[in-house]
Amino acid sequence: MSRQPPAAGREDRAAGQSDRRAWPPGPACSAASPWTDAARRLRRNRAAMLGLSMLAALTISALAAPWVAPYPYDKTDLRYGAKPPTRAHLLGTDELGRDMLTRTLYGARVSFAVGLLATLVSLTIGVTYGAVAGFRGGRLDQVMMRAVDILYGLPFMFFVILLMVLFGRSIVNLFIALGAVQWLTMARMVRGQVLSLRVRDFILAAQAMGASPCRLLVRHILPNALGPIVVYATLTVPAVMLEEAFLSFLGLGVQPPMSSWGSLAAEGAAAMEAYPWLIVFPGLALTTTLLSLNFLGDGLRDALDPRATPRG
Repeated sequence: MSRQPPAAGREDRAAGQSDRRAWPPGPACSAASPWTDAARRLRRNRAAMLGLSMLAALTISALAAPWVAPYPYDKTDLRYGAKPPTRAHLLGTDELGRDMLTRTLYGARVSFAVGLLATLVSLTIGVTYGAVAGFRGGRLDQVMMRAVDILYGLPFMFFVILLMVLFGRSIVNLFIALGAVQWLTMARMVRGQVLSLRVRDFILAAQAMGASPCRLLVRHILPNALGPIVVYATLTVPAVMLEEAFLSFLGLGVQPPMSSWGSLAAEGAAAMEAYPWLIVFPGLALTTTLLSLNFLGDGLRDALDPRATPRG
């Protein structure tokens, strides 16, 4: 008489066979990458998506200015003079009869170029400086950070004005001057990230395997600090554009015949009582861009930090 296996044993064997049939897991079981999760969280942020859409529209308009502008950039009509918005001139004209829509579109090109290139200068200096200070540590770190503290004690705008006066007023010097005063916070932030990452297990393992300091920084440390760097760079662009607008008010910004939103607003402020539209439309364009960049920066910060509370 044969004995039947216990019911519990049969159930265990059946469960084991079903587990083996279910292995390997299908595509639905694969884990998403952190960047995919961040992109999904960013898409759920309505304010960030609105800011991104506005920035995309403004950027396309600026790039397409030579083709979509209704009039040549340098066309003047002294007999026409300053006129309010009409069907022929949607944003009106200035005192020299130049179309304000055309000048606003071309001014967007300069404002975006100043913001992006000055931020690139800030990133290059700040990331390099902060990464070296944080990775080397010790006395070198202390000396480099004390130099940053000293520069922090100087008024930023005074330093920019000094550089512009010493090296001349040109668009290239403007990029360098604005970027040269924005790298301090970036250096501090990158240094803090490097200090926290260099003692992690995967960095110590790579170091034990013989990875050089340069390889550790470029291949292992900086890629893991990329999230905060991207967020701060996004928030640096509006700060640089606002500083350029302030310099234009002082006559140290973009020089004629070029114009930016800041220089257009400065020209409009001089005739604000008689021709208010000269300052209203460049001011609206600048305000919209600054708000859009701040919305996008806040959205990126929340998306790259899974612990942050999502915003609708």
